[in-house]
This record gives sequence, structure tokens and C-alpha cells, in this order.
Amino acid sequence: MRAIALPGFDSPPALLDLPVPQPAPGEVLVKVRASSVNGFDLAVLAGGMRDFMEHRFPVVLGKDFAGTVEATGEGAVRFAPGDEVFGVVMKPFVGDGAHGDYLSVGDGYGMAAVPEGLGLATAGALGLAGTTALDSLTAAKPEPGTFLLISGATGGVGAIAIQYAAAAGARVIATARPGEEADFVRGLGAEHVVDYSGDVTAQVRAIAPGGVPAVVHLAGDAAALTALLTEGGRIASTLGYALAPHPALVSVVADPQPDTLRRLAEDAAAGRIRVPISRSHPLEEAAQAIAGFAAGTLGKIGITY
Repeated sequence: MRAIALPGFDSPPALLDLPVPQPAPGEVLVKVRASSVNGFDLAVLAGGMRDFMEHRFPVVLGKDFAGTVEATGEGAVRFAPGDEVFGVVMKPFVGDGAHGDYLSVGDGYGMAAVPEGLGLATAGALGLAGTTALDSLTAAKPEPGTFLLISGATGGVGAIAIQYAAAAGARVIATARPGEEADFVRGLGAEHVVDYSGDVTAQVRAIAPGGVPAVVHLAGDAAALTALLTEGGRIASTLGYALAPHPALVSVVADPQPDTLRRLAEDAAAGRIRVPISRSHPLEEAAQAIAGFAAGTLGKIGITY
């Protein structure tokens, strides 16, 4: 099969021809039809996961996947061949990623059925960003009618978080540069926009002089954002593992439970949320997709097969 993989720690990603994996007990073999690029992929490429997770080379990149079940391993009973599924690769090591034609993955966690009305290209960009967005909002606990600051609002996680928060009645302040980025976040439901290339603190204080009760930290200066919190406020951070402990800080690690994935899929299929895919690349151009993501993009960059 074709796969975008790292031959070793100091090697760039390359399109390799690898054996088709076989599903172990409790796993299914998925013929992957779509995926996307996430920050986790950049962390692996930069060596940032070297000290935290075992690497099994060649390391196939990719966390998100959507496709069709081809075969099932012993004891895998949730899905059958022909079922369309999507989710997030959740293995205790780095190596069996989704940027390949086939993927063997456990059927009990990190996977759900693709509902009618949801295309595989969209499902392939939904799992990790959507789960992280929902988990971040659960941790930040924004209340209807109160301000929620989302720092890092223009990426895939931020874009989905804006939509869910606005739909729940929160008054979203989103970070974005003027122009296309600001129009993007406003179109998703942000009430206010602050320019992250300027003085974020001053801009937020102009909107909410007393501060904000909730922050979702996906990018930016965590200390400055924490200083904007009202008494008893909460900052939910996907970068919390790298920050000094703080009583207001809740570190968020995506937990793609099947119920969470089902909710995301049903909301996307019904049009309640939009998965903003700015552009897509075929698998053989995955390196270009990764480079584009690293350079900064609005929403998600998809990969199709």
C-alpha cells in the first residue's frame, strides 16, 4: 500500500510502499478514503513526541481517518465489512497512522459510524479537531451570555469550538488577523475579533473591561491569557502539558469516545456545524499538505485517497 511515512527520526516524510496491515484481535482493517493534517503530525515530525511515545518505524503519519471496513479481527464485533467509519487513531505508540491506503485500528475506541448525509472527505477532517473542541469547551465551561475567549481560533479546533460555543449562547471573542481571518471567524459565530498580532490584552479589555470567565487556549501566551480571567475563571489549554501549573488551568487531551464522535458526525451531517476544509491534497501530495498546515491555514487541510 501507499503511505506517507518517516523511515527514521532524522528522515523527512516520504511516499513509501508498505505491506497492508492485518487486523489484530479487536481491530478492524479500514480502507482509508480521507484524512487530514493535525498539530500532532507536526509534533511527530519535529521530534516532539520522541520522549513521550514509542516510535515504530517506518512511522506512518496521520491521526484522522474515514473510510470503509475491509475486514475484522477476532472479537471485533461493532462493525462489519462495508461499513463506513471515521475516527482518530488512538494507539499507545506512534507508527500506525492514517496517511496510508489501509489502517488497522481498534473498533472499541476512537471510531464511529459515518451517518447518512456526511461525506467521507468531511468525516476525515472531523475526529481530532472536533473532539478537542468539545473537550476544551467542557473544560472551560462557558456560560450562556458570558464571554469566551478563543485564542487560536482560525484553526480546525478553534473553528469548531466557535460554532458550538456560539450555538450554546456564549459571546465568543476570537483571535484573528484583520481581513480574511476575521471574516472567517465571524462567519462561524464569533461576536468579537481581536488581532493576535497586536496587543491582545488591551483589545480584550476594551471589549470586557473586567476580564473574561473562560478561555480556550489553542495558541498564544498562556500567562497573558490567564491574567485576563475573572475570579474563578477557567482556561482550557491543549498546550497545558508544556505550561507551569496554575489553579485556573485545565490541560486538555482529546478523548475521542464513540459518543463524542457520534455527536460530531450527526451535527455535521445535519448542518449544525461546518467542518471548514480550506483545501485538500491527494495522498501523494501529503508532504505539501503538511507544509501548508505548518505555514498556517484557515480551518483544516484534507487528504484524499
